[in-house]
Parts: sequence; structure tokens; C-alpha cells
Amino acid sequence: MKTFFKILNDELLAGRDITMVSVTSSSGSTPRGAGARMIVGEKGRLYGTIGGGAVEFLCQNKGQEVLKTKKSFNEVYMLRQNEVQDLGMICGGDVACFFQYISSEDENIKEIVKAVVEGFEKDEDIWLVNDITEDARFSMGVIYGNGTVVGMDCPDQIINNLDAGTRKCKIEERTYFVEKINHNSKVYVFGGGHVAQQLVPTLSRIGFNCIVLEDREEFAKAELFSGVVSTKIVDMENLYEFCKEVTKNDYICIMTRGHKDDYIIQRQVLKTPARYIGVIGSRRKTAGVMKKLRNDGYKDEDLARITAPIGIPLDAETPAEIAISIAGQLINERAKDRYENN
Repeated sequence: MKTFFKILNDELLAGRDITMVSVTSSSGSTPRGAGARMIVGEKGRLYGTIGGGAVEFLCQNKGQEVLKTKKSFNEVYMLRQNEVQDLGMICGGDVACFFQYISSEDENIKEIVKAVVEGFEKDEDIWLVNDITEDARFSMGVIYGNGTVVGMDCPDQIINNLDAGTRKCKIEERTYFVEKINHNSKVYVFGGGHVAQQLVPTLSRIGFNCIVLEDREEFAKAELFSGVVSTKIVDMENLYEFCKEVTKNDYICIMTRGHKDDYIIQRQVLKTPARYIGVIGSRRKTAGVMKKLRNDGYKDEDLARITAPIGIPLDAETPAEIAISIAGQLINERAKDRYENN
């Protein structure tokens, strides 16, 4: 999404109008859900996707028409069985799209897009709000995690209910589409071994901000982890200062060189509000660590916060394969922030 808005910003600064096509709701089996977007320019799709196939092709053509008419509108594609066959698609369902004309001469919109790009650079929580009522004239607003609003006036019902996820909502006579487009969250990776060296670049490519924590200097070199935000040398037995930094939006992946360190870390990070705690290792190893944590006074509900073994079930063996398994699990966890209100 960061690249999406950077390209959008570049196009507007270059004096080129664009159409932003957004999926605002979907039902049934469809290629992409609410929040999928693409940028369409004079010559066609510039960036992003709403799922490919016939629907994307139709939307690309309509997006080019919008550049001529300069009018935004909503369109619903009903992919029933016969229509699925006619379109040559292998999935069926309904998809609602909003075609938003964005003029390079609109200084208000340019300021909003610029604010989004800056928000990504600062790694802030960002919500994008679009008034998708077809007569909307000034139809975009940005809300930051600190409550700052840039662009159109956003109704209090939206501002006070940001955690409700990706959705359409109708307020009085207006219809809005709300999506959180950036999460101020971090993935803390304990251990800088072979799996971590594969995991960090994998997560970085899909929008996660990774920090590696190690107690061995040779395994904390930033050049080992393509895309890493930072690496830190820590005392694994004294993570008090670290634990104060962890928020309810953060993920913790524990993959140190041995059971002892894993246990020491788990014992401490269970005191944080982290949304996800995953630990690499066998089920036998996990059972032993869980027993020790119970002896430390942790209850079943505490231990239920730990995902172990980490990752979605795959027949993974190599560090790269294990990294994909873990990345898949984190994608699923992150997706819990989204839901479709059709």
C-alpha cells in the first residue's frame, strides 16, 4: 500500500489525472476482497490489482473512461454461474467497485495523498475514508492514530469506531468506505539464525516491519536481514525495557538457538500486550516449556496466547520454507483486522 500511494502521489505531481478503483464490498468467491485497489491512467492500469481477469479488464477500461468524464461512480459486478462462464473466470460472487476520479489540479486531494505518503514514512496508523456517495465532491479523508484528520470532515461515528475494520457504512444520506491502510506494528524476531535470515526479508516484502533481537553480535548484523528495520543486542534474561515498548499491535517470533533461551523469553513477553507470540520448535519441546511456564504461575489462558509450533501447517523443512509457513500465519493474523460488511 505504501508503494501504491507513492505512485499515486508521483502521478499527481507530474500533472497526470488518475482513476482510483477500489473494491468496496464482495460476497461469494471473488479474487479480491474489500480494500483491493488499482490506479488507472490514460494508458491503462499503472499499479495495484483488484484480482485480475475479466472484471479487472472491464474496470481498467471504465477507469480510462472516468478520466474523460471526470465523474466518480459505483459499479456492481454480479458474477453468477452463467456470467462466470461467460467471463472465463473460475470464481463467482458479487463485487462492488468505486471509480474515483482524482484530478492533478485538485490541491486538496494532492495534500491528502501527500499526507498519506508522509504517514507511511513515519509508520503511523492510517485510516483512509472515502465518501462514495456518487454526488460527493470532496470525497477523501485521512485519520491518523493520534486522532488528526486531514481532508474532508469525517463523521464522529467513523472516528469513534475505527477498530471496526474495513467496511461500508451509511451515515444519514451519505455512504462511506473506511479502511485501515497502515498498521503501526512491528514484528520482533528473537534470534538471528538461518530461519530469521529468511523470515525477515519474506515479511518485509509483504509490509511487516521487522526488528531482530540477539545476544550474539555476529548474528545481529543488519546485512544478514534484507529489509530489516533494525537489529538490537539484548540481554535475553533482562527484557524489562523491551517489554515496555511492545504494544497490542505487535508480533513476537521466538526462534533462538535453544530451549532455555526460548523459555526465558516467553516467560517475559507473556507480560506484554503483544497480539501474537509464536515460538519455533517441536511439539515435544513446546510441551516441556509450557510445563515450566505453568510452574512459574502462568494460567492456561496465558499460555493460549502462545502459538507453538509457529507457522501454518506445511511440510516445510528448509529455512526458506519455514519462513513462508510463518509469514502465512502472520498474514492470517493481520487479516483479522479486516472484515467485509456487504
